[in-house]
Amino acid sequence: MTSSSSSSQDTERFAHAYPEGLRADALMEEDVAWSHEIDGERDGDQFDRSERAALRRVAGLSTELEDVTEVEYRQLRLERVVLVGVWTTGTATDADNSLAELAALAETAGALVLDGVIQRRDKPDAATYIGSGKANELRDIVLETGADTVICDGELSPGQLIHLEDVVKVKVIDRTALILDIFAQHAKSREGKAQVALAQMQYMLPRLRGWGQSLSRQMGGGKGGGLATRGPGETKIETDRRRIREKMAKMRREIAEMKTGRDIQRQVRRRNKVPSVAIAGYTNAGKSSLLNRLTGAGVLVENALFATLDPTVRRSETPSGRLYTLADTVGFVRHLPHHLVEAFRSTMEEVGESDLILHVVDGSHPNPEEQLAAVREVIRDVGATGVPEIVVINKADAADPLTLQRLMRIEPRSIAVSARTGLGIDELLALIDNELPRPSVEIEALVPYTHGKLVARAHTDGEVISEEHTAEGTLLKARVHEELAADLAPYVPAPAL
Repeated sequence: MTSSSSSSQDTERFAHAYPEGLRADALMEEDVAWSHEIDGERDGDQFDRSERAALRRVAGLSTELEDVTEVEYRQLRLERVVLVGVWTTGTATDADNSLAELAALAETAGALVLDGVIQRRDKPDAATYIGSGKANELRDIVLETGADTVICDGELSPGQLIHLEDVVKVKVIDRTALILDIFAQHAKSREGKAQVALAQMQYMLPRLRGWGQSLSRQMGGGKGGGLATRGPGETKIETDRRRIREKMAKMRREIAEMKTGRDIQRQVRRRNKVPSVAIAGYTNAGKSSLLNRLTGAGVLVENALFATLDPTVRRSETPSGRLYTLADTVGFVRHLPHHLVEAFRSTMEEVGESDLILHVVDGSHPNPEEQLAAVREVIRDVGATGVPEIVVINKADAADPLTLQRLMRIEPRSIAVSARTGLGIDELLALIDNELPRPSVEIEALVPYTHGKLVARAHTDGEVISEEHTAEGTLLKARVHEELAADLAPYVPAPAL
């Protein structure tokens, strides 16, 4: 046995300590610098190794209600969950923020969070995610709280799910399954539902498991079936997998057909030379609120993660009168499951095909820089890195002024706004006006009054510099696109000799 495996066994030992009502911090032996204050004195350096390696309970995550009748009501309607995280890198605050986000995801899915624990280790255990000893302690926490589900803050392999369930004796799901469940609840359109169903089947395929020997085999041939027809055929799991693959192929065809319809709409907008702006950002950063503030669209606004799944495209107008489209897109999140990125690729193409991205970040969040990095990772995945970007720091009215200053120093192309109060919205509109691509041809034409449609097109598709009504017609000076310039060419006055 190697020294590393021996060390791993040592970390599986448990001891319970409850300083100030909290479970002892989950630290490896080398993390001697981090400690609790007990009775006003630093005593962390004297913790036993097993105490430092124990699960650390994270305070402030429980959403259990005090009113007994309400608790009983919710107990009937909601799953009661315990959250589990493995802290491998970063600081203790980063680990707590990650578990707090998992708690918000669980609440959005309709669960009641009873407790949350974190374990400090170099990497997740290959068998049970948190190690066999820690899994036994987790089982005790599940029994103590009366939980019926454990949610792990990471993507678990099929083997990890099975082994952890066998120990804790309740349902175990991972972060990916939780996000898929939220998407399934919030999908409203036919395309959104199809995309979620495809992602769920991709996730489910390698995680199917048989239930007992009775379902393990199907006979290849019945009685009197003749030579070479008897014997083991497909297993039940193989049959299920084949059916799922067939459904996935059908879903992909349906999504491809729906994508064609959206491509046609996008081509019409391009043909009319209407610039497009995509609103992208972390989930619950306030993208739909910003869309409503800029356009009066009346899109659903909810203080919940992934409230928007179906892209909403609305027309708006810059202060100078130029028309453009605004597209609200699905929110991103740290470690967005790969299945979802693939399934929602056609929806996310709104970002890649736009002329400008409004990257919305929640200025009141404890770690907005991490949100920015997570969204940019997905933007790279959908091939939208070449699109100009404005970082919109939303919720400025609730943000720490020092955080706003730090973000605006890090992000030179940024602006602080509040979609709720309207703070900074006028400045944002002016910035959008300045950043949108402008028509390439400047032209002066005397348009007869019988061709007023050309003047109207110059107002909607171009940028009118000046307009004068004369006896012969409308003297128009404008910046327009090549197609409209060609239509106006017959009315350009001949140069004076």
